[in-house]
Amino acid sequence: MKRDGEKKYFLGLNRNVFYTGVVSLFMDISSEMIYPLLPLFLTNVLGATKTAVGIIEGIAEATASILKVFSGWLSDKLGKRKLLMSAGYGISALSRPLMAIAGSWFHVLGARFIDRVGKGVRTAPRDAIIADSTENSRLGLAFGFHRSMDTIGAVIGPGIAFLLLLVFVGNLRLVFFAATIPAVISVLIIIFFITEKRKGRDGARAMPKLSIKSFDAPFRRYLVVVGVFSLGYFADAFMILQAENLGVRAALIPIIYLAFNVVYAASSTPFGALADRIGLRKMILAGFIFYSVLFVLVAFSSNALHIWILFPLYGIYKGMSEGTLRAYLATLAPAEQKATAFGVYHTVVGLMLLPASIIAGYLWDNVGPQATFLYGSALSAIAALLFVVLKTHRS
Repeated sequence: MKRDGEKKYFLGLNRNVFYTGVVSLFMDISSEMIYPLLPLFLTNVLGATKTAVGIIEGIAEATASILKVFSGWLSDKLGKRKLLMSAGYGISALSRPLMAIAGSWFHVLGARFIDRVGKGVRTAPRDAIIADSTENSRLGLAFGFHRSMDTIGAVIGPGIAFLLLLVFVGNLRLVFFAATIPAVISVLIIIFFITEKRKGRDGARAMPKLSIKSFDAPFRRYLVVVGVFSLGYFADAFMILQAENLGVRAALIPIIYLAFNVVYAASSTPFGALADRIGLRKMILAGFIFYSVLFVLVAFSSNALHIWILFPLYGIYKGMSEGTLRAYLATLAPAEQKATAFGVYHTVVGLMLLPASIIAGYLWDNVGPQATFLYGSALSAIAALLFVVLKTHRS
């Protein structure tokens, strides 16, 4: 919770919220210099199949997610968030040059594994810092702001990648090497600008348990809804592959991905503030419905113009939901187990991504891209229904 007298920064947010956003901005510059090009690097340079792309993304994200719950629990146990956050960002920075020298898709899997280990270590403590520094009435704004800053980095990253590819004539490996620089900057910002207030531990108080049983029924039901949705929330790599499938040239992939992220960045903070006004639940439900309809349209898209329109609309979904889903979780999490709660949440999301990505890749290779996106649409519709039917809020 924000203390009175603490200096406010942009939009009246606590300094830790502001600088955590800046950290994510630089790390996403790094990540998004690589991510939109990685499916093309795998399939066109290393000869990987679409199923292999799904396996790599699924294993990488599942690895991150398993670690998130342990990192969150450790953060609550030690009362230290900054240490784990900086270690996680540092590990991810180490993966960048490894990606650049990969000679097979197995090497890429190893580099992505290291990158996602870093993400697994940092995510829950970082989200807990944001929640600890924000009043409940401004959680939507705080998490929306963080997603905006994160996504501004995702706008800048593909732009840099596009320029490097123009100047150095499609040298993907050089782009991956260059991505190391903003990753290192993000670590330095944590060290010098995040000022965590150490929490003294009460010796009589029990240590936080690493168990779902320590959370109440509304929290657990919310995880069920999130888990069902995430089973159809496969990697963004498949949107990129659909763009290529519909005729978008490889050199323009970073630009279409940049357009998607411009919309995402521009919409996250306003949607977060709107969610605080109308209610987080209404915004979450609207996001599920929007995603379901959007993926039906993607499934039946038939030319490059369609994906140039639909990919930015996917950014609208992200702006509506990514921060709001986390903000709503913060209202359900006990104060003494906030990082653990975020770790459990991210673990559920990531573990579902493994089968989601494999199923998406299998459907693409064996049935066609239309089946992949209709599958995602159906799971989102089911999640919306469950969110209405199940009691995922406190009376």
